[in-house]
Amino acid sequence: MKKKIAILGSTGSIGDSTLKIISKDLKNFDVILLTAKNNYKKLVKQAKKFKAKNILIKNENLFIKTKKLVNKTKIKVFSGDVPIKRIFSKKIDFTMSAVVGIAGLQPTVDAIKVSKTVALANKESIICGWHILEKLKKKYNTKILPVDSEHFSIMELMQNTSEDEVEEIIITASGGPFLYTPFKKLNLIKPSQAIKHPNWKMGKKISVDSANLMNKVFEVIEAYRLFKFDKKKYRIIIHPQSYVHSIIRFKNGLTKMILYNSDMKIPISNLIYKNNNKFINSKKIKSKTLDKMNFFEVDKKKFPSVKLIDKCLNLGPSCSIIVNAANEVLVDLFLKGKISYLDIVDTINMIFKDKEFKKYARRNAGSINDIKIIDNWARLKTFNMCVR
Repeated sequence: MKKKIAILGSTGSIGDSTLKIISKDLKNFDVILLTAKNNYKKLVKQAKKFKAKNILIKNENLFIKTKKLVNKTKIKVFSGDVPIKRIFSKKIDFTMSAVVGIAGLQPTVDAIKVSKTVALANKESIICGWHILEKLKKKYNTKILPVDSEHFSIMELMQNTSEDEVEEIIITASGGPFLYTPFKKLNLIKPSQAIKHPNWKMGKKISVDSANLMNKVFEVIEAYRLFKFDKKKYRIIIHPQSYVHSIIRFKNGLTKMILYNSDMKIPISNLIYKNNNKFINSKKIKSKTLDKMNFFEVDKKKFPSVKLIDKCLNLGPSCSIIVNAANEVLVDLFLKGKISYLDIVDTINMIFKDKEFKKYARRNAGSINDIKIIDNWARLKTFNMCVR
């Protein structure tokens, strides 16, 4: 029987990787739904190639254009905020949730209700709304599996493991383009420099997050939400080669890690096929490369963002919502040349001192609307602090 699959955010990099995997095995997959925000031409091209039954274009203004491109096909077109359960009501086997940003939270909520398994690549859903997703996964008996290489690795290493056995959970960071840049030169960094990652090409926002290690701040928060281990057990170390994504130290003296190239098709394929050794056409790690691997401590003066982890986890249940929203605004302002590179973390620390911060940080966001209220406050506050 074919595995019924939906891909939310199919035109992005994670969506592309997912489709590349199933393209080698189409006889075993039935594509129920593909979605995109604006890229309707690519969405329609994907739908025709993979014989998708339904597509959803988020931007309602593009509905007519999308509809015209699928004329004389059996593909059904939806737009806007149509709930997934209105597109199909019976549970499907697998949903890849890869919509970017906080906009991915509602589609993830919808997917949990109609999917046996949700592979979650939207970090904002975990950072801002994990408490909501966790309740829903229990209610609808849905598995939620992490896609990010760090969390996928932790999940693999932690199988059949209790917290009592674990001494330390380490998430690695490449160090980005400024790993060897003297601290005194960091304030002179230009956006064009920050988006040039030494190991791979990514979007501008995530490249900046990687440069100052904000991405690792969020990854530790995600790991804490997903795996529920003592927050004091999480640590970040620098690993410039990016072959090892997570390391687990056990109390019995063993240390375990998984090595693989930074190719998202590897974790995605293992999630789709449940580790049944399906071949993935990915570059292999050469033996001589293993001689060059190294690991070292994070320089907290150069990467002050790592100090935000304790604050995010201890200053209130909604603190991470505020930091996530503030960071998005600040990175955008930096890329536009409105603030300096170091202003990103400095401004987040200023928000912690704002007179309204405690009220919002300590608020229990029981619904998506509550999250949006906190998110909107943080964005407006951040923007007003920077633009006068």
